[in-house]
Amino acid sequence: MAFNILWIDDNIEELRSHVMYLGEKGYEITGVTNGLDGLATLLEKDFDAVLLDEMMPGMGGLETLEELRKINAHIPVIMITKSEAEDLMTRAIGKRIDDYLVKPVSPLQILSALKRQLEARKLTGEEVTRGYMSNFMALSDRFGAAKSPKAWEDIYSDLVTWSLDLFQYSDHGLLETLDDQYSAANLAFAKYVRKNYQKWVNADGATGVGDDADEVIEAPLLSPRVFEDWVAPEIERSRQVFWIVIDCMREDQLRIIEPLLEKFFHMERRRYWSLLPTATPYARNSLFAGLYPLDIAEGYPQWWIGPADHPGSRNAHEGELLEELLKRTGSPAAGSSRYYKVSDERDADLLHRNLGSLGDTRLVAGVYNFLDIMAHGRSQSRILKELAPDEAAFRTLMRSWFEHSKLYDVLKNLARRDCTVILTTDHGSKLCQRAVQIRGNRDTSSNVRYKFGDNLGVDEEKVFFMKDPEKFRLPPQSTIENYAITTDNYYLVYPTNFHEYERLYRNSFQHGGISLEEMMCPFVVMRPR
Repeated sequence: MAFNILWIDDNIEELRSHVMYLGEKGYEITGVTNGLDGLATLLEKDFDAVLLDEMMPGMGGLETLEELRKINAHIPVIMITKSEAEDLMTRAIGKRIDDYLVKPVSPLQILSALKRQLEARKLTGEEVTRGYMSNFMALSDRFGAAKSPKAWEDIYSDLVTWSLDLFQYSDHGLLETLDDQYSAANLAFAKYVRKNYQKWVNADGATGVGDDADEVIEAPLLSPRVFEDWVAPEIERSRQVFWIVIDCMREDQLRIIEPLLEKFFHMERRRYWSLLPTATPYARNSLFAGLYPLDIAEGYPQWWIGPADHPGSRNAHEGELLEELLKRTGSPAAGSSRYYKVSDERDADLLHRNLGSLGDTRLVAGVYNFLDIMAHGRSQSRILKELAPDEAAFRTLMRSWFEHSKLYDVLKNLARRDCTVILTTDHGSKLCQRAVQIRGNRDTSSNVRYKFGDNLGVDEEKVFFMKDPEKFRLPPQSTIENYAITTDNYYLVYPTNFHEYERLYRNSFQHGGISLEEMMCPFVVMRPR
């Protein structure tokens, strides 16, 4: 592929050897001797990039650049100058040059600069494709060999990296291959979780001893221990902590907003695991209470609202649970905390406006529900499905929301304060593709990634069937209640009107099940730069 380059330099005739060299490398050069002719030529013909001399008689390089941007705001411009003055470089960057070379320049320097601007994406794509294909088998082999939380966290981190890199730089056809790898990983991951989950919750999120005295349990950090292990130490060492939970945020979604935050914060990345079910009533209550759902239901029955007690939110008392946690642990933030739940623009504005009055508050906790609302709304809105037909498009939509949100404004304001910001989530989500039929009585819960109720009938190869919830530190609603939690990308549908609901929920984001995307929760400690 030949690239068309416009070179504006009053000494263009003296640069014939450079022009010939670039021509041999696939760059067709059109040379002009002044800024006015350069602008006229740019109006007549399409170019891939501009080489622009800074020192020219008449219209100088910076003036030409300013007018050039009015004609084409996005064409790459490489400025070539005799001066190394910092002020000149700053002004040129401010007028949006893409690269900067200081004379004398060799043909190889110019070639390198052009390759950076015009071929970097292609070259990066080729390297990403080679890297993925060469690591394909090794990555798949790791699924069966992973026997520890750290091994699975590393696998998930690599899968997320490949999904982001392949989408951005490479052939999107490879994303189908990667989807197959995700499924294979999630099948192996589900077996690992089903084998160990009961031991983990009863070891209380730490390495402990199993039923066999010689068995050492290496448990991940689960939701109930996040405060004690990671949030409480930050409260002890910081003047003020803001603990922000974006409901239903996955690691790949966090990664695409990280570049926006890195301009303002030093970021320390960690990861914890959501408990099961990976759903808001369980995971987020546990996060703020520092307790398992069974312990909340028994210790604070007035704040654990079962579906039979109340048709609405089962997360209506997170602020109270958090304050009890602070008192129970003797935290310096006990009596000096504020809790905000942000579900719409009015709530977001409330926190935004109150920032100035929170200067002496040790802990400010905030929950942002927009991403969860967007995920659920997508399954019911044709427009949202068209805007975000797949996971990559949904990530882009999430970034667009974040970049224009009050939350981003809040975080930018916090970057100017003496505080620590913790950004995390309560659970992720899974794009569901395959329906599994389930039978139950009329009191069975309505969730499609997990259900609880009596006399559940379901294919136990595709779900994690908890026949005695209390052994998993889950509260039963009746004496014989069971939990059925899906794996991989399955979702649960009743036999009645099966095909109607199969179509409704296919290709929808859901949560509550066992998958890497739902259980692996990003946790970032951010300190202002």
